[in-house]
Amino acid sequence: MSEGTIPLLPSIDDTIESCMTGRRITHLIPSLLVALAWVFDAQQTFISVFTDVEPTWHCKNPEDTICSSSSSPCNLERNSWAWDAPTYSSVVSEWDLQCSAPALVPLPASAFFMGCLVGGLLVSTLADTIFGRKRLLVFSCFAMSMAGLLAVFSPNIWIYAAMRFTCGFARATVGTCAMVLCTEIVGKKWREIVSIVSFVCFTLGFLSLPVIAYLCRMVSWRFLYLWTSIPSLCYTVLVHFFVQESPRWLLVRGRKDEAIQTLKAIAALNGNQITSSFSKLRFFDEPTYDNGVLSTMKMLWERKWARRRLIAIMTVGFGVGLCYFGMPLNVGNLGSNLYISVTLNALAEFPSSLLTFFLVGKINRRSSLLALTTISGICSLFCVMNNNVISEKVQMVIEVMSFFGACTSFDIILIYSIELFPTCVRNSALALIRQALVLGGVLAPVLVVKGRTKKFWSFGIFGLAICCCGLSTVCLPETRGRNICDTMEEEEYKEAENQAGNDP
Repeated sequence: MSEGTIPLLPSIDDTIESCMTGRRITHLIPSLLVALAWVFDAQQTFISVFTDVEPTWHCKNPEDTICSSSSSPCNLERNSWAWDAPTYSSVVSEWDLQCSAPALVPLPASAFFMGCLVGGLLVSTLADTIFGRKRLLVFSCFAMSMAGLLAVFSPNIWIYAAMRFTCGFARATVGTCAMVLCTEIVGKKWREIVSIVSFVCFTLGFLSLPVIAYLCRMVSWRFLYLWTSIPSLCYTVLVHFFVQESPRWLLVRGRKDEAIQTLKAIAALNGNQITSSFSKLRFFDEPTYDNGVLSTMKMLWERKWARRRLIAIMTVGFGVGLCYFGMPLNVGNLGSNLYISVTLNALAEFPSSLLTFFLVGKINRRSSLLALTTISGICSLFCVMNNNVISEKVQMVIEVMSFFGACTSFDIILIYSIELFPTCVRNSALALIRQALVLGGVLAPVLVVKGRTKKFWSFGIFGLAICCCGLSTVCLPETRGRNICDTMEEEEYKEAENQAGNDP
């Protein structure tokens, strides 16, 4: 080590690892319970695919040539046609939105993602500063569930959009807190595995929607919110009583006694007798960092290396989010069966999670992310072609391949982000990255509506965005096989050490 190199501060990682290493795997139960939050996260994210869909319609009189030749009911007399499904099966048919302004139909979906964006920016830092991971997760799940229940009683599109915004605001931190918490209460050996379990839970939540929607297809769309919100409320109670706070966060915030008790509880679940001396561990008796709500954001922005990483990964996240959230909403524009199309997209997440499991362990994050975004973008661009060039079935296969690439990229981005930033700012950084992903979700519904007249506005924009934004990965360092850091100083030391190692 050359003179002037920043000395390595004592890490709390070794002691935490010793508490989380043992013969049993029972200590994974709380982490797996936390990962279940992604089930309800997925349900609220994609529920509008079914509740806000424009149903098919038919002419009441088959011999009415004017009606039969029309591609839209907007130019027809209201008594000359009818919906194929009950009027109350969709918000579009219940509130007669089929001929409304183009921005009105996607308003609830865009309001949800806008709520995610605002909530992530305003609330996410509380998990690193005041509330911690567990309390914010419980609060967010509870608020998200209540907003979903209140949506059941919406009398019009405006109240409904407001409820969707509230749901998105609360939901913004659910996935972030769940992922950070479930990876911080297990050892390094299990970190990647519980991350993959989180993605599988998200897939299960997504996959459950077509099933619930199909069972509720002949009743009101309100039942879909009812049967997704009640289980989420029950889940909130379980997390409150059976999950503990992250010991890493407690240590960094100077809450030594609580951290030690948590570590002992985790070690007991693992069948491990603690032999490490806590006196040798560097505790932060006083919070090392400012407790202000925006203090973590300030730390991320003030340090050049953190700012560079954050901007680069957020740029990639925006392109991936546009494609990831846009593809399921856009499958209706392919003309195929909605339930089958959404199910195929949801099933694509299973091999995506499996591929992620192998990629994160054996292949560099940076190169795999770059390859996946490129493949996803190219497949999306192929979907722009007309049906007379590529058949409907082939287009469906290409669309699923594009979504598969976006899913895998989404998973790798989240794992990559956990490794790029230390404990003291990890939740805030991950939340900002998720907001970049969600920003794509805000724009996606508008592009989907535009894409009903010309596919380039949906599939074309999705493909160009994920390809171009994916190039930002070249600005990021490789993190495969690294231990995660707890403080900014520790991360800066590793950054300096890596740079020194790369110098000739």
